[in-house]
Amino acid sequence: MRQAGARVKRDYYESLSVPRDCASDELRKAYRREALKHHPDRNQGDAAAEAKFKEINEAYQVLSDDEKRRVYDQFGHAGLEGGGGPGGFDGITDVFSHMQDLFTEMFSGSMGFGGGARPRRGADLRIQQRLTLRDAAFGCKREVGVRAPTPCTDCQGSGAKPGTKPEACPQCRGAGQVSNARGFVMFTSTCPRCHGAGRVVRHACPTCSGQGAVERSRKVNVTFPAGIDAGQRLRVPGQGQAGPHGATAGDLYVEVDVEGDARFERDGADLVTRVHVPFTDAALGADVPVPALEPEEDTTSLSLSLPPGTQSGAVFTMKGHGIPRLDGRGRGSLVVVVQVEVPTALSARAKELLSELDAELKGAAATSTRRAAAGNK
Repeated sequence: MRQAGARVKRDYYESLSVPRDCASDELRKAYRREALKHHPDRNQGDAAAEAKFKEINEAYQVLSDDEKRRVYDQFGHAGLEGGGGPGGFDGITDVFSHMQDLFTEMFSGSMGFGGGARPRRGADLRIQQRLTLRDAAFGCKREVGVRAPTPCTDCQGSGAKPGTKPEACPQCRGAGQVSNARGFVMFTSTCPRCHGAGRVVRHACPTCSGQGAVERSRKVNVTFPAGIDAGQRLRVPGQGQAGPHGATAGDLYVEVDVEGDARFERDGADLVTRVHVPFTDAALGADVPVPALEPEEDTTSLSLSLPPGTQSGAVFTMKGHGIPRLDGRGRGSLVVVVQVEVPTALSARAKELLSELDAELKGAAATSTRRAAAGNK
């Protein structure tokens, strides 16, 4: 006979808002939804929410256990009374034990259940590749060497001795994290035994000493786009270090270095070159060859028309003959700097002609000065 004033326990299925024939997955989803809704951390100071939180945890602790659920379905709450039997409820300790996976998801950002810890991604790798100016300007494909840990072929990356398998970590039950309750607050940290892997290897693979990987050299095909410059970096997804136990590999970062070129200096998308011309060509004007950078061959040249009287240091810009831009919007310019050469070894006849030229130029200059002075009067 029930004592006067005793609280009547609510039906466990009603507490979780599920039908009596619900499957375990549906039961777990309902439990997660209700637990998050009524958790004391989200309802501080709300006694009703705290009571509801305890109620739904008690309900799930019973219904998630096949034996306890069978007893409850047959005998109701009365079949679970007594505490020491198979249907007994062991209090708040069992509540937090069943809540461990839920809080692991809340604090780690994962909202899926089961499957153990999410494997850690492999580390990124960085290498440097040196290119010629031509390769950097017009793009190229290169096979670059990478030396890094790769999955062990003997154990298929598991770290376990062939013929054996890694086992679920007994401390975190494969979750990779452990949770400790302090009041109604759950603190989650990486499992100290498996270091977050969720698995432990009892018999290590002798080839990789249980690491699941051995260091090897391999080749990676890398495409360098036209217009890439020194100091820039390419990312090759999935070509970094392999993740532990089959997890996603990291990325490969290729840092570009460009060799110097005897003919050109690079300034972003522009090229700068210097041409040496005789002083006669500079004085009289002439068409002079200018080296050009093209994808086909090194001997390509352009023709630059120098006007008469070109001075040493004069700069001419030839648009569209520089470096292709990374965004594909054409090419930069070829900047030509003229350097006038003065002969250092002269024959007697050359000296005589230069003396005559000097006298002629000085006479022409004097005449020009007198005419200018007369015009100002």
